[in-house]
Amino acid sequence: MSLLSALLPLLAVYRAGIAAILRQLGRRRRCPPPAAFPTQNGKVAIVTGGAKGIGYQTAKHLARLGMHVIIAGDIESEGQEAVRKIKEETLTGKGHCKRAGLEFLYCDLASMKSIRQFVQQFRAKNCPLHVLVNNAGVMLVPERKTEDGFEEHFGLNYLGHFLLTNLLLDTLKQSGTHSHNARIVTVSSATHYVGKLHLNDLQSRCSYSPHGAYAQSKLALVLFTYRLQHLLTANGSHVTANVVDPGVVNTELYKHVFWVVKVAIWMTAWLFLKTPEEGASTSIYAAVSPEMEGAGGCYLYNEERTKSADIAYDEELQRRLWTESCKLVGISDESSRVP
Repeated sequence: MSLLSALLPLLAVYRAGIAAILRQLGRRRRCPPPAAFPTQNGKVAIVTGGAKGIGYQTAKHLARLGMHVIIAGDIESEGQEAVRKIKEETLTGKGHCKRAGLEFLYCDLASMKSIRQFVQQFRAKNCPLHVLVNNAGVMLVPERKTEDGFEEHFGLNYLGHFLLTNLLLDTLKQSGTHSHNARIVTVSSATHYVGKLHLNDLQSRCSYSPHGAYAQSKLALVLFTYRLQHLLTANGSHVTANVVDPGVVNTELYKHVFWVVKVAIWMTAWLFLKTPEEGASTSIYAAVSPEMEGAGGCYLYNEERTKSADIAYDEELQRRLWTESCKLVGISDESSRVP
């Protein structure tokens, strides 16, 4: 791998990050108070990566609204601690609704076997599913593979959520109604604007760059969401799929950046970066806002619909990625019958 081919994705991602920071200055949104949205009593949500960061804030806010929230994560101790903290806060009167349920279920998104086991456990509960928040992810990790041999960014960030969503689709379809659609919310990022999708090398085997691999996984999530919404609409399903951009948020994801960047973040995060609570606001908006009822196929930033990368609207690329993803995770491609 040449020095230039390694530098180009790095420079593109940092350029996208700086642009996103400048864009969010003065436009940071805190989570709306629970009273801003209708109560969600009786509804069920799954939040991947809900034990910390943006996912934790999302899970907490949905629980405050009265939802039964299932936190899906791969570290049992963190998940149980998150459940304890959220329950403690909602039961002390700080929450909007005190009847919410909350639990942790193990799910390693880097393992197709673990995802299937998680879905089996969830189905055994015989409960509906009204909101799925595909939030978990890794960023700029060194080159390594998942349990199934996939490049980690692509395997965990994208393929894991692709499989999870497809395995839960029947339950989501059964739970949605004409007046209250079930909702799929997927977290991408501004780096998708500089992402390049290499259908012939989705695993980044030819030339690995953590920045390029991360941006590709985030672009794949946008393409996936648009194709998913197309299929849901074609089937007349009462389910919507949207993708959100949380902004540049101060979370543990930055542990793999250069030490110079770490120092800069440590010194300036309070001014330039969003807090996890602020970063969760658009996920929450997409999950429960009445304004998003029946609206799908949207890219949302700061609770507003905005334009994603031009390449994300390429319907042929969306279709080809979907078909290839079905092969990789071992599920049938029923979309082949939909134009």
